[in-house]
Amino acid sequence: MREGWKILTLSEIGKVYNGNSVNKKVKEKNYSNLKEGFPYIATKDISYESKIDYDNGIKIPFEEKLDFKIALENTVLICAEGGSAGRKIGFTNREVCFGNKLFAISVIKNIESRYVYYYYFSSRFQKNFHNEMVGIIGGVSMNKFKKLEIPIPPVQDQQRIVAVLDKTFAAIDKAKANAEQNLKNAKELFESYLQNVFENKGEGWEEKTLKEVTTKIGSGSTPRGGKASYKEEGISLIRSMNVHDFEFRDKNLAFIDDNQASVLKNVTLLEDDVLLNITGASIARCCIVPKNYLPARVNQHVSIIRAKKEIINPIFLASLLTSKYFKNKILEIGEQGATRQAITKAQLENFVVSLPNTIEEQEKVIEKINTLSIETKKLEAIYQQKIADLEELKKSVLQKAFNGELKTEKELIL
Repeated sequence: MREGWKILTLSEIGKVYNGNSVNKKVKEKNYSNLKEGFPYIATKDISYESKIDYDNGIKIPFEEKLDFKIALENTVLICAEGGSAGRKIGFTNREVCFGNKLFAISVIKNIESRYVYYYYFSSRFQKNFHNEMVGIIGGVSMNKFKKLEIPIPPVQDQQRIVAVLDKTFAAIDKAKANAEQNLKNAKELFESYLQNVFENKGEGWEEKTLKEVTTKIGSGSTPRGGKASYKEEGISLIRSMNVHDFEFRDKNLAFIDDNQASVLKNVTLLEDDVLLNITGASIARCCIVPKNYLPARVNQHVSIIRAKKEIINPIFLASLLTSKYFKNKILEIGEQGATRQAITKAQLENFVVSLPNTIEEQEKVIEKINTLSIETKKLEAIYQQKIADLEELKKSVLQKAFNGELKTEKELIL
């Protein structure tokens, strides 16, 4: 540690306290309808990008200030419980009331609160914080939180570090926003092209129902016992979480044994089968099953659509169903569900698609789509790597800052 720096606990640099729950009072007093008052900030009102939503609609009357915990302007708030514990961190720009799952710290003289704010993001603090988490929900108690340590340099160094981090992070965030916009533009360009292909049909295209161009449309079910019955290996059970547009994701892929699979033998997947999500929030996501995950079955949230290959190319069919033009039509059908988004087998069978009347013409369309898709994925990889590099740069800068090795912002800014 550099000369003049100290290691102190959070309780030694300020008062640590949590807020109030207002769930009951919101219902009793209609705090959500007030136009004036102190903004009430709960965990949900702090984003993972550290933005605080002051306009969430809940306000505490000024005259009831003494009944609530107040965080002044320039106060650090951190979530202490649940899935966002230690990850949602905010810095107030006004006086607010705040929730009981948030910890605030009111710093003493010669401590810069924004220095503490930045330290919360450091790998050292994050590691120490998560080492203290306990319980099924996950959380850190007030007593343990107060004992977490923080390196404290002289106040002039704190101010210099904050100034450098403010400028450096602003530049990084700007570069990241540009990369994210470029990534979005690349995706939208491909989606726009795909929509144009299927919306503005060429000569020789004809309309048919899915029943006319397929040999099978059907979904499966969840084995008795649900998740508890899944195996560590065996036959793949594909669920909606695995099906994404143009992409099969094997994260959380479930497996079943031969006996379970035999019950679902009517939804055995074959090579080139098209998968379509037919219920819930992921409805209409579509891809082709990769052959390396076969043998496989599907559950009730995924439909198998098996193409008559002499009439329609499976890749063409999957591209068609993924295009915005036809996806919107599928979503309109899903909206007709009585209780939630859902598409029935009959609705899919009667779904009308447009296609060139020859496989050769379909393959020409596929070739153009694939060419643009490859170029789009190259661009996406570049921008995604740029975003990842910027996040790593943030971590590196923070580590240097709290090791006393931070340079000037001119040496750090991209």
